Amino acid sequence: MAQHDLIDDLIDISKGLGSLRDPISGLTDTLLGEAPEAPTWNPADYKERPRANTIPCLVCRHETSACTACMDVCPVDAIDIEDGSIEIGNACRKCGLCVAACPTEAFVSPKLQPKKLYEEISRAALAHETAYITCTRALRRIPRENEVVIACVGAVPVEVWFSVLTEFSNVSVYLPLDICNACKTVTGENQLADYIATAEEWAGTGLGLEVDPARLTCKKRREFERKEFMDDIVRTTGLAVSRLNPAAAAVASVSQRLQAHANRISDLERTLSNACGVTTEKRRRILLQRRQLLLSALQLVPERAESVQVKRPVCDFARCTMCGECVSACPVHACDLVAAGRFSVEPTYCVGCGLCTEVCPTQALSLHDFDGADLVVPDPEAEAREAAVARAHQDAQRIKEEVRGKISSALDFVERLAD
Repeated sequence: MAQHDLIDDLIDISKGLGSLRDPISGLTDTLLGEAPEAPTWNPADYKERPRANTIPCLVCRHETSACTACMDVCPVDAIDIEDGSIEIGNACRKCGLCVAACPTEAFVSPKLQPKKLYEEISRAALAHETAYITCTRALRRIPRENEVVIACVGAVPVEVWFSVLTEFSNVSVYLPLDICNACKTVTGENQLADYIATAEEWAGTGLGLEVDPARLTCKKRREFERKEFMDDIVRTTGLAVSRLNPAAAAVASVSQRLQAHANRISDLERTLSNACGVTTEKRRRILLQRRQLLLSALQLVPERAESVQVKRPVCDFARCTMCGECVSACPVHACDLVAAGRFSVEPTYCVGCGLCTEVCPTQALSLHDFDGADLVVPDPEAEAREAAVARAHQDAQRIKEEVRGKISSALDFVERLAD
């Protein structure tokens, strides 16, 4: 535990004085009938009907596709795909399960964007001792700062869980016992269990579970309280804080952590774009948000790559006619015909949807399981830094040997003079 210092004393004092600040104003507002209205709990604020994008939809791209992921998971059969269009009926419960189930992210919901979900969870985890992910039926009240509320916890994709598990050990799911049994979103519990189990297997660690509402806490982490305190000083006084100040160091560490993930994804996209972001037909490959999260997490824990299981097409070149149907059908342009028309697939972009295997007229392609070894993207900048450190170490060793040699020569010279 970090040592309690003056900054922490000041924070404790400010908390105690908080209730004494301007005590008359609250009474005045009440007497004049001008007291601000307390926010009210409305589950609809955390739900929205997803929008459908036919371009990446496998069924819309090719009539041979047998994908029914969205329809299988919809608890009220509100989704219909026909004649190249997706219809979401009025029966939609706005649970968002289809958003997480679609392998090509053809269903869009701003509240459930994978990167947005990750950022909300990570911010809660960075600022508090425990962060909770829960649903509207479980909470039934205005969420606190460390509670991330969505329509159904089953709408959190496995890649989001994996990313969270690789970085944070203080995240829990809050679902009271039997809360899912009476829920009309009957498919959510199975999807939740599958996604969390897979993420835990990939990450090699478990996710917390809280079932007792009385045990929910909302306590900020000490370093984040220091961050807020120092930010308030800078904002109200305009004083610059020295970087050497211990409190300022805590501020920097939290701020850097909040930005590190976005920076890693940007670096990943740039690295992949330069290395393999365009096919031989000049089609730009598409890196889906869930794949971005997976690749980013694997950069942090490359040793877990062997535990990550993904599907990827394999070609029987004896059957391949190089017709190019697979290349045309691929929703993320991961497939390509290279050299003399030889089939290839870029593993970092491929999401294993299997459409290429379904459209191949000669059944030359088939899906196979692979581990995530090919998904660990090397960081050229990090490698350059490591190489620079190695060179500096070698130079230091060389200089040390040269100095030793000169000292030895000088000592020999002194001994000869003495003789």
